[in-house]
Amino acid sequence: MSEPTTRSVLFVCVHNAGRSQMAAAFLTHLAGDRVEVRSAGSAPAELVNPAVVEAMAEVGIDIAAEIPKMLTVAAVQASDVVITMGCGDACPYFPGKTYLDWKLEDPAGQGVAAVRPIRDEIRARVENLISELIPGDRG
Repeated sequence: MSEPTTRSVLFVCVHNAGRSQMAAAFLTHLAGDRVEVRSAGSAPAELVNPAVVEAMAEVGIDIAAEIPKMLTVAAVQASDVVITMGCGDACPYFPGKTYLDWKLEDPAGQGVAAVRPIRDEIRARVENLISELIPGDRG
């Protein structure tokens, strides 16, 4: 069994309603069960941004049922890689974890046309992440 090779990734942004939801959806879609995926926010919104839901639907990924989640210490502890997207110091730090900060425009309050380039940049970053997490993988 190759169970120990499964890596876990946590995407964190402030509201868990845009960037982190898109990143988690792309990683789940592209890596399947080869990577355990979580997302959370330091101050979660009530709903995922409707423009983000629409932009993801355009590429065949349905995130309409996703609900923003509160960032917890347990989620960070359970993850190998923690990727923040504009949450600053809100994310707890634990030694031995890989921390990355993806500087991405916040889609909050923007229409779907403004969300598309953010979505496409996130997809490219997630594809690079998969190649680092699963060497030799071509999806």
